[in-house]
Formats: sequence, C-alpha cells, structure tokens
Amino acid sequence: MSNHYEFLVIGGGSAGYSGASTAVSLGLKTAVIDGGPEVGGLCILRGCMPSKTLLESGHRALAIREAGEFGLRAEYRGADGLEIRKRKRRLIGEFADYRGGQLTSGRFDFIRGRARFVDGHAVEVQLLDGGSRRISADTILVATGSVISGPKIEGLDEAGYWDSDEALDADKLPESVCILGGGAIAMEFASYYEGLGIPTSVIQRSCCVLKEMDEDVSRALSDAMIKRGVNLFVDTKLGRVEKRGGRKVVFFECKGERREVEADQIIYALGRRPATDGLSLEKAGVVLDHGLIKAGANQRTSVPHIFAAGDVCGPHEVVHIAIEQAAFAARNAARTLGRLSGEDERIDYALKLFAVFTHPQVSLVGLTEREAREQGIDFRVASYPFADHGKSTLMGAVDGFVKLIAESRTGRLIGGACVGPEAAELIHEIVVAMRFGATARQLAAIPHYHPTLSEIWTYPAEDLAGAEPFIDQKTQSHAR
Repeated sequence: MSNHYEFLVIGGGSAGYSGASTAVSLGLKTAVIDGGPEVGGLCILRGCMPSKTLLESGHRALAIREAGEFGLRAEYRGADGLEIRKRKRRLIGEFADYRGGQLTSGRFDFIRGRARFVDGHAVEVQLLDGGSRRISADTILVATGSVISGPKIEGLDEAGYWDSDEALDADKLPESVCILGGGAIAMEFASYYEGLGIPTSVIQRSCCVLKEMDEDVSRALSDAMIKRGVNLFVDTKLGRVEKRGGRKVVFFECKGERREVEADQIIYALGRRPATDGLSLEKAGVVLDHGLIKAGANQRTSVPHIFAAGDVCGPHEVVHIAIEQAAFAARNAARTLGRLSGEDERIDYALKLFAVFTHPQVSLVGLTEREAREQGIDFRVASYPFADHGKSTLMGAVDGFVKLIAESRTGRLIGGACVGPEAAELIHEIVVAMRFGATARQLAAIPHYHPTLSEIWTYPAEDLAGAEPFIDQKTQSHAR
C-alpha cells in the first residue's frame, strides 16, 4: 500500500464509499480509512436498515392484532425478541458483508484503523491490528458520521437505560417502555414497541414531535399514535430518573404540571452528534460550527482541499443526501487536482427528502410552510385527508393527509408532505413532479388508476389548480 494518495476518505460508511467510488471512477488514487469494529457504516449497522427490520415485525404484529376488523380470525400471541434479533442480525450481516466486499474489492486501498490529523495534508492511523502509519493526501474527505449524544439526566445512568444501539440489538423485549425524545428515532421505536403490544410512553421536550416538520404534520402523527394507545407527552422538562423496585420512574413536568412515568425499560433517543472526537481537526485548521464540520454547498470545509459529507457536517442527516454530498466532494476534489474542468458543483436541497417509518408513515419533500414563509415566498397550500379517500378507507388506514405547497404566482410545486399509509413511497410522485418543475395544474392532469393510494395527490392538486391564476399573497392551509 502507498503512503500518499490523491484522495483520502476517512470513514467507510455510505458517504465514504460513495466518495471513494466516485473518485476512483475519475482516475484518482484513493484510499479509505475506517476504524469501526464492524464495517458498513451507521445506516447499515445501527441506523436505517436494522430499525426498519424491527419495524416490519412491529407492523406485522399490529396487522394481526387488528385482523378482526377485516373479518379474519387471528390471534396475536406475543413476540419473540430473540427471533426478531436473529432475523435482524442475519439481514444486516448480509448488507454489511456486501458493503465489506465493495470496500475490499481492490478498486481503492482500504485501511482498517483510526485516523487523526497531523496537519492539513497528513493523518496518523492507529491500525486495528497494531502499529501505526502516516498517510498523506492531496485532498481529503471526512465522512465519519455521528454518534449518540450522551445523556445528561439525573439518575439515568444509575437506573439504567438502552440507547438506540442497544434497543436495536436487544434479545429480550421489555414489559413496558418509556422513550425519551420525539424525533424520528424515538417515534419509530414507539411505533415498533406499541405494534408488538408493549405499553409505550413518549416524553418529548419540544412542543411537538418531529419538530422540524409543520405543525399539522406533527399533530397528525401525534393523534394517530395516541389513538393507537401510546402515552405521548410534549412540551416537557425532564427532571430525574429513579428505580422503584425492578422498574424505572421518569419524573418530569408537562405544561407546568408534575408528572411521572413508570416503565420496565427506558429508551434514550435524544439525538446524535457528529463523530469528530479524536480526529484532531484543529491541527488541519478545519472549523466546526456548533459541533458540525462547517462545509459549503460544494462540500469544502474552511480548508479548501478538505471536504466533509454526511452526518459529520449536515445539514440533513439522511443517507441519500450523504451519498450525494460525498459524490459532489469527490468531483470537486478532482477539480482541485485538475482532473475535471469547470466550477465546483454545489448541492441543491430543493428536493430534500425525509421519511419516518412509523404507522402511519410520515414523509416530506422540498419546503415546509414554515420554511417558505422564512424565505419570503408567496405560496398557496391545499391538503386532503385519507379518511375521505377510497383506497385508504378500504385498507382501514384513514389517519393522516397529504399536502401540496405551490408558488402563488406560477403554480410551481415547491413542497409536499404526507402522513398516512405508504407515505415514504407516495412522496416520490411529488419528488418527480418537482424535479421537472411541474405545476399543480400539470400534476392534476396526470391520469391515476382508481382505486389507488397515489390518486389522493390529485385532490389537493385540483384545489390549487382551480385557484389559478395564482396571486401574490400568502394564504393559510386549507383542507378539502
């Protein structure tokens, strides 16, 4: 192996592999350094893939529990945590083996160890099998992902808890759970445990769950989860945790009132932070912004030949964006080295996607109403409920709604959201429409088969199209 490369990647997850693969395709001499005990990265090992595997078990358990509504004689007899974990480990092992094969294919050098910067062009690598190496590079990509933020709650360590990593790999199901947090990870765990019939409580500090989304989206998910039986508390202030017999008690305030929740297990899901510890970024001159590596839309950091991608720099911690950022970084690194011509490519988040695989699912693309207002955009909004939609009614999936946001003057779609059945799949129709600059009128004119879930988009599209010509004024959401 060489000790000097044209493009060096620190981190072997989805972003790191994307950057390395792109760089190699451009002819750059490339290496990837990864020091994790397992190869694969957050998404495969401890993120989107294992969580969705568990959620499938939870959703199928819920379907069995609700079978009587469809005239079916079925009995839910509980879940086997060990078997759920066995399935998860088998599938995740297959995904990780595939990623490992990609990293060790020989297209680029793969170095197992932990890297720290010595200066702007060199790192010292503590090899996992012993010893160390000093490696230099013309350009560098940092794609080390994120780690769980440590808890700062009185008594929690003494009482004991599971973080998301431990909950994803547990072989025993708790009798009841109290989940701390109201983001995507917390709500997916709530959906999983409640689906299995396990009494579930959620304590969220903010005034709503999924706080990055519009209030109507958050409220629709909250209402659906409460209807399912989840004890949901928002606008809270966490106090302390104590043990009571063999159980754990969380003390908190909810809207000024003192409350407590007792559960068999606590799930800590209060966020993650960039994995920059031990990198010695300051020796390379890389600037951090509230813990994140500060990177521009071209993925360059404060040191122009050092790039960042994924959770370590944000601003959107989802895997498909991390992959895209890393590919941009590699191509811009090639420009630095004179292998590509032209100006830097800059990532555009106009089509940013987000999905939460709860039951019902939640998804969005583009701008929220709040973001559109903050940007001073004149827009109109229309929504339509699944409770008044044929296919969802037949499915017994009537919680939630779809929403479209369009520019007032042109009718061009700038955002969409969905809370309901298969929301993570349905949102891609709006992604395609926005990608090609479609207006609400054009979307409304597209034929949709009946009865299908996807035809629900035509109703808010027709509302918006019927309001044309669009006028330059902001209006509030309205439901048909």
